[in-house]
Amino acid sequence: MEATDVKISLVIIAFNEEDKLANCINSAKEVVDDILVVDSYSTDQTVLIAGSLGARVIQNPFEGHIEQKNFALQNAYYEHVLSLDADEALSEQLRNNILKIKSNWQADAYKMNRLTSYCGKWIRHGTWYPDRKIRLFKKDAGSWKGSNPHDRFDVREGKNISFIKGDILHYTMDNISDHLKQMDYFTEIMARDLHKAGKKSNYLKLIFSPMIKFVMAYFVRLGILDGYYGLVIALNSAHASFLKYAKLMDFNRRGIEK
Repeated sequence: MEATDVKISLVIIAFNEEDKLANCINSAKEVVDDILVVDSYSTDQTVLIAGSLGARVIQNPFEGHIEQKNFALQNAYYEHVLSLDADEALSEQLRNNILKIKSNWQADAYKMNRLTSYCGKWIRHGTWYPDRKIRLFKKDAGSWKGSNPHDRFDVREGKNISFIKGDILHYTMDNISDHLKQMDYFTEIMARDLHKAGKKSNYLKLIFSPMIKFVMAYFVRLGILDGYYGLVIALNSAHASFLKYAKLMDFNRRGIEK
């Protein structure tokens, strides 16, 4: 295939993302040839914004991040796919390097760093950076797997992966209260999925998992260099670990239906 023939579909899953979706789409419009937004029945202006920016919109019930991303992948128009979350955008360097890849596509999949903005500060250390993600790939290179809500693109055996310089810019929580709400929501999903898989919690996990999380994030991975918010993130990561195993133990003890 001639390099100039490579066309890319941008796929995004969204729910009530009217504040961030336009930034996501506009950051990638230069490098893609098709835009698909899979919306799980937003109640705000997400669908109207997507349509106004030239995106195809398919509405599909949300059963989980992994399921929704695989649905979006199946409905991508082109063989080559760029997958972004609605609260993400391409940095200028990453955008330029993807343009170069379009004219010389070599790998089955490409990974890149993700840089997160937390309460207005870019977090460059700890467990949040470089946070490498596979987001550019051929449709037949793999599929979305993992454990909800933490999806990952799993490349099939025999497929090759290359690295692209540049960052996915992740515009996450604007305040600590939003982070706490997300932690409660995500740990509920994780605990339920672990319970459904037959996993068990215990007192050792309740006590030591949060401690290990904090030490890794703050000291080993140098979250201390991110100042006040580095400390907040490390403590919240530890607390999220506690919540996950505490909720799992609660499900185990109460015999919640799997």
